[in-house]
Amino acid sequence: MESFEDLGLSADLVEALAAEGIERPTSLQEAAIPVLRRGNNVLLAAGPGGGTLVAWGAPLLERLAAEGDRPRVLALTVTADAAQRLAESLQRIGSVTGHVVAALGTPWVLPGRAHVLFATPRDALAAARRGDVDLGAVEALVVDQADRLEKLTGLSPVEEVLAFLPRDGQRVVVALPVSGGVSDFVERHARRAPVVPQMPADAGQESAPPHRGVLRYRIVGEPKDEASLMLASELLANDGRHVLAYCRSDDRAADLGDYMTLHGYAAGAAGDVSVPIWLGAHELEARAAAEGVEGVAVLSHDVPADPDSLDRRHGGGGGGYVMVLPREVSHLRDVARRAGYRLEPHPPRPGPVDEDAERFREMVAQAVESEDVGPYLLLLEPLFQRYDPAEVAAAATALLRRKAPAPAPRTARASEPPRGATPPAWAKLFVSVGERDGLTARDMVGAITGEAGVPGTAVGKVEIRESHTLVEVQEPVARQVIAALNGTTIRGRAVRADFDRPRARGSASRERPPRRR
Repeated sequence: MESFEDLGLSADLVEALAAEGIERPTSLQEAAIPVLRRGNNVLLAAGPGGGTLVAWGAPLLERLAAEGDRPRVLALTVTADAAQRLAESLQRIGSVTGHVVAALGTPWVLPGRAHVLFATPRDALAAARRGDVDLGAVEALVVDQADRLEKLTGLSPVEEVLAFLPRDGQRVVVALPVSGGVSDFVERHARRAPVVPQMPADAGQESAPPHRGVLRYRIVGEPKDEASLMLASELLANDGRHVLAYCRSDDRAADLGDYMTLHGYAAGAAGDVSVPIWLGAHELEARAAAEGVEGVAVLSHDVPADPDSLDRRHGGGGGGYVMVLPREVSHLRDVARRAGYRLEPHPPRPGPVDEDAERFREMVAQAVESEDVGPYLLLLEPLFQRYDPAEVAAAATALLRRKAPAPAPRTARASEPPRGATPPAWAKLFVSVGERDGLTARDMVGAITGEAGVPGTAVGKVEIRESHTLVEVQEPVARQVIAALNGTTIRGRAVRADFDRPRARGSASRERPPRRR
C-alpha cells in the first residue's frame, strides 16, 4: 500500500503525517489502522522500530474527536523519558488535527486537560488518586511495550490504573515478545483482541526461513547521524567506493545527506558515481540504481520496519550494517529472524584472553541469545547518551564480577559433590506464583538464580500448581532464596516465598495435578 489515504485516514491527518516525513505505511500500520479505526481491541506484536506509535496513534486521533478537557486516550509507558519522547512525536501530528497531547512526570502545561495523555502506570495511578487527572472519560487505553513493563515493574500497576477507567473502553497492548504474562493480561482485559500482525496457526511448528546472510549491527544513541558518519568513514577507508544509506523517509535522507556533506562526505542519489554517499528512501529504486556497481556497502541508518524491508535493502548476499537504538533491538532481532538473517555485532567480539575470561564471555553470549534483554537496554538507554555502550557494558561487568564468586574451574562438575562428601539436604519452598500467572519452570529457576545469586545446581524439582509453586532448593541456601524472592515480581505478580507448610494451605490438595520440570 502506497499511501495512508488508502487506509481511509482524513486528509488533515495524512497531511500531518507527510509533514513528519511519514508518507508510506509500514506493514504493521497497514494491518493495524483499519482494525483500530473501528474501535476494536488489538494486541500489536511489535516493538519500537516497526512504526508502533503511528500504528495506534493515527487511528485513535482519527476516531476520537478533539473535544472536552479531560484525557480521552491514556498511553502507559515504561519510563517518564519514554512518555516525554512519544508525547512530543504524537503532538506534532495531533496539533494539525486539533488534539492536545501531554505527558505526566515531565514539563507540560495542564496535562490533565490533554486529549492524549502519556504516563508511566505509577505516575498515572498517583495522579488519579490525588485527583490531579480525571480518567473517567478515557475511551482508549494503550499499554506500550507491555513486555518491558512486565519485566521491570510488573503489570499489577497497569491493572490498578484500569480501576479508574470506564470498563467498556478500547484496549491496545503493544509487546515484543508477547510473553505468557502479557497474553494473560490481554485475555482478561482486552477480550477478542486480534494479534497484529497475524501469526500463522502453526507458528509453534513453523519451519525456520532459509538462511539468507549475515547482518551486522551497531547499538547507538540518538541522533544516529554521527554514528552513521563514523561507520561510513570506516567502510570507505577500507576500499569501499560508495555507502548506500537507507532512511525511512525522504526528509530523513536529506537530513543525513546534509550532515555527511557538512563533514566532507558528499551525498547524493543512489547511482551517482561522483559522490561517496548514496541516500535511499525508496528501497527498490535505490537497490536497482546500485545494481552491478562494485564496492557498495549497504547501511540501514533507520532500522528496517519489517522482514520485506530488510530483505529489499540487504538481500542478494551483500549483507550490510544496521544502526539500531537500544529500544529497537528486540524489533531488529525479530525481523532478522523472520527474514532469515543472522545478526552479528560490529565491531566483532574480541578473541579469548584466558580461560576464565572465555567462560565469562560464553555466559554473557548465551544470555544475549536466550534472554529478553530489551527491558534492560531500555533501563540503560539514558546512560548510552552519556557513555559509549561498550563502557556501560564494561561497568556492568565490573559490578557483576565484584558481586559474583569466581567461576568454577572446568575440571570440577558443580552438579556433583566432591567424592566422599555428604550431599546437601533439600528444602521445599512455597512461592505464590503459579500456572494461572503463566509461570514456567524456566521462569522460576531464572528468578532464583538471578535474585539469590545461587547456581542452577542448587535448584531441584519444580512443581507448578494453579495458584502457587513448590520448588526444592539445597537446604544451606534456602533462607537466602526466600529473602531474595520476597518483594520481587515474577510474571507481573508480587512474590511471597516461605518454607512449604502443607497444613497452611488446606485447599492445595483440590488443585489440578502439578506440572513438573
